[in-house]
Formats: sequence, C-alpha cells, structure tokens
Amino acid sequence: MEELKQENQPGASVSSPQKNIGMAVVAYILFFIPLLTEAKKDPFVKYHVKQGLLIFIGLVAANIFGGISPWFLWWIDNLLYLAFFVLMIIGIMNAIKGEEKPLPFIGKFGEQFKF
Repeated sequence: MEELKQENQPGASVSSPQKNIGMAVVAYILFFIPLLTEAKKDPFVKYHVKQGLLIFIGLVAANIFGGISPWFLWWIDNLLYLAFFVLMIIGIMNAIKGEEKPLPFIGKFGEQFKF
C-alpha cells in the first residue's frame, strides 16, 4: 500500500520508462522529424513514426489520384483527404494517451516498415 502512495506523490520515481509523447505526436504531423533526433531509438516513437509514414503515403496517393482523376470525381479526393485527417487525429489521440494502437484500416501495414 505504501508503494501506491509513493507513486502518487510528486517527484516519486516510477519503474516504467517515460514515453516520449511529444515526438510521437510530431510523428503524425511530420513523420521524419523524430528520425532526426535521439527519439528514433524509442520503440514507442518508432511505432508512431511508422503510423505517420502510412498517413503520409496515403496522402501522396490521394494527391496523385486527385491529379489524374476527372473533375467530376473531386468529391472522392476530398473524402480521402478527410479520411486521412481523421486517421491523423486518431493517431495523435493514441500517442497522447501513451497507447500503441494501430490505426483503422491502414495500421496493420506499419509493422512491415523496418527502421
């Protein structure tokens, strides 16, 4: 019981490693920034960098689709942009919570990237 009280006190040491939440959030906005820092060694940050890379690839694909599709299919391109924006928000929320949950639909592909 004393251990629980000690953990709740300010300045108490916690045995679990501190997660780099800030860099995990940045990974969804500009996925490559954490790779330029020491955070690239953190498995938590790496996980979110992979998820952010998937979003970036999806946005590039949506941009290419928008560039080659006829003008009357503009609504599909806008839906793709909206979908990737929602996925980015979900990823940022997961990072803030300290969770490593895969993003819906695309998250399972992130495990195939090797950094």
